[in-house]
Amino acid sequence: MNVIVCGAGQVGSHIARHLATEDNTVTVIDQAADLVRRISDTLDVRGIVGHASHPSVLERAGALDADMIIAVTFADEVNMVACQVAHSLFKVPTKIARVRAQSYLQPAWSDLFSRDHLPIDAIISPEIEVARAIDRRLRVPGAFDNIPLAEGRVQVIGVRCTAECPILDTPLRQLTELFPELNIVILAILRNGSAVLPRGDERVQVGDDVYFVAESTHVARGMAAFGHEEPEAHRIVVVGGGNIGLTLTQEIEAHHPSVKVRIIESSKERAEYAAQSLQRSMVVHGDALDPEILAEAGAPTAETLVAVTNDDEVNILASLLAKRSGTKRVMTLVNNVSYEPLISTLGVDVVVIPQAITVSTILQHVRRGRIRAVHSLREGLGEVIEAEALETSSLVGVPLREANLPKGIVVGAVLRGDQVVMPRPDTVIKAKDRVVLFARPEAIKAAEKIFAVSLQFF
Repeated sequence: MNVIVCGAGQVGSHIARHLATEDNTVTVIDQAADLVRRISDTLDVRGIVGHASHPSVLERAGALDADMIIAVTFADEVNMVACQVAHSLFKVPTKIARVRAQSYLQPAWSDLFSRDHLPIDAIISPEIEVARAIDRRLRVPGAFDNIPLAEGRVQVIGVRCTAECPILDTPLRQLTELFPELNIVILAILRNGSAVLPRGDERVQVGDDVYFVAESTHVARGMAAFGHEEPEAHRIVVVGGGNIGLTLTQEIEAHHPSVKVRIIESSKERAEYAAQSLQRSMVVHGDALDPEILAEAGAPTAETLVAVTNDDEVNILASLLAKRSGTKRVMTLVNNVSYEPLISTLGVDVVVIPQAITVSTILQHVRRGRIRAVHSLREGLGEVIEAEALETSSLVGVPLREANLPKGIVVGAVLRGDQVVMPRPDTVIKAKDRVVLFARPEAIKAAEKIFAVSLQFF
């Protein structure tokens, strides 16, 4: 596939890395020569210095032969115009744009991005995506990740194994004997920076991050098996009243009427705007690194504090101060990916990486075959995929033990109509089943082929 990525920032470079490692032809455009040079030197991509929406620059980037343009520069207007030019002049089939300004995304203007106006196939709003991802994590206390699939009937949960985990050092094949009513499938174990596939003799260890899949009604039982039975938060402090913090609080007000939220915002103007935009939540104007402000916002008695300012250091320090003051659980947004392994050891319970969330959203449109959803795990460790099995798929009609699944793929759940099937070796997948699986990076192409539409299908 021939892809043009407009923008060599953190999101653009993440997308380029994902695509380049899968043998796609990738061209990256950015006005900053140093960013283009860095990405060209470290990845197998072509770099072009220039304005991403200029026709001459897009022509040099190969827009005439491009299958897709992904516009993720810092300027919404550049992203939108780049997609318009790619459509009108070069007939690029698929156009994806990152749009951050909420004014463009109001329901009243939903027709703006139609084919007759601004022909963009997919709009990505990082602030909304991140706020929703945090909201999902709040719904499963103790989980560091929560991925809803199949219209919410199946969830993939990420959980950290502590010393209190009841299944430590237990061979995975014995889990059904120890927990006969535990209807989950372990997809992957993240250990020491790599993904370990769940063989029958594998044992979870202290510090492991485990991803398991379960029917939504069985999630609480699955969390208990890993020693996590924390109550859902009813008092939440949000540090940062920007787009993410405000959107998150609005989501909580809309869907969790019993939850009380207080926002800490350092800008007086933004604090006043946030207060006017909310119905029930309180906004405290002040510095989240001031212990008195944290106390005024109720951090010492809050079950959860979520730090989502645009300053990584403020988010980290505010989280640590809140934890020391008595907050039971802290969630911290960081843009610098290199901070993640460090701050996890400092006592931060959940690390939120905006780039990873945005990349996952974009990958749903990049993946080929009957792929319905994609969630990228930590950088380079693999993807959770939901896909539809067609009659021509090699998975259909044979027991899983005989399906010759490519190495690096684990099937986690099968959705058949309204029924969720947790797969066993003798499970037979049928045509039109929706399959949830984990694929390591080297197996992603193989996963796409399994769910590709072949000529026999027609």
